[in-house]
Amino acid sequence: MKTSTIKAPATKASSPKKSWIKRWIQKYGMGSLFFMPFFILFVLFTIVPVLIGMAMSFTNYDMLMTPKFIGLDNYKNLFIFDENFAKALQNTFIIGGIAGPVGYLASFLFAWIINNMKMKKLFTVIFYAPSIAGSGMVVIWDYLFSGDRYGFINNLLINAGLIQSPIIWNADTDFIVPINILILVWGSMGTGFLVFMAGLQNLDPQLSESGRIDGIRNVFQELWFITLPQVKPQLLYGAINTIVVSLGVFPSFGGFPSPNYVAHTLAAHIQDYGFLRFEMGYASAVSMVLFFLSFGLGQVVIRLLSEREEKPVRKRRARG
Repeated sequence: MKTSTIKAPATKASSPKKSWIKRWIQKYGMGSLFFMPFFILFVLFTIVPVLIGMAMSFTNYDMLMTPKFIGLDNYKNLFIFDENFAKALQNTFIIGGIAGPVGYLASFLFAWIINNMKMKKLFTVIFYAPSIAGSGMVVIWDYLFSGDRYGFINNLLINAGLIQSPIIWNADTDFIVPINILILVWGSMGTGFLVFMAGLQNLDPQLSESGRIDGIRNVFQELWFITLPQVKPQLLYGAINTIVVSLGVFPSFGGFPSPNYVAHTLAAHIQDYGFLRFEMGYASAVSMVLFFLSFGLGQVVIRLLSEREEKPVRKRRARG
């Protein structure tokens, strides 16, 4: 006797590609939706301007005529014929190389001291309040270093008998660079200070107790062995921010351009050629040098301060 079998209707197997896309949307779709606004703004206002600046650095462009491709001529003029660029590069490393590390260490030191105080919230507000003023502090710096005898420092020195006539601070080439370093140190401490305070307030107290049991006897040992390893992310962010601010420093004291270009920096050189002489191609070449300097030093700092994953140690096979 023959038995009849009923065949089920054939169903189309879903393609691997469609199933992979569906799984990806289910897993990352919502996160990507929240991420896209930031990504779009980052591309439009960071990636695209960098690419445009890089392309313009190979052209002769004055904002009126069509850009003309000239190859590496802008970079040749920068490193061979432009004496002011060499001075700007030197001044950038001098001012930023001194003010950056000093401001970075001072920010962490004050944050660490204030974090150990009883009224740390009040002292945090007092310490950070001047940074909120921003450009309004220019009035105070102008009063402190005013070139007449009514300026605060000139008046103080004259009354103390140290000088006979007032010093014209913004025209004396011996004082312009130190004053710019002082202003940059003060200006760079606000953001770094808050970042370090946030990291220090989230320390694990159990690690400090364990450290005291294991032999840590003073606050400096606790700082080195317990505190610093826990605030590495904040130290990394503060270091990157310090590099960007230090290399992008624009002289805020001494005029523009400063006397004998004594405080001329890369940012001032970009301002000079880009917005005074309208040589946008040449200014773009200077900005590319500044960009790659910041990027290169940032990569060095990331390698030094980033968390390193310990590689598992492979056990050697015992020889029979």
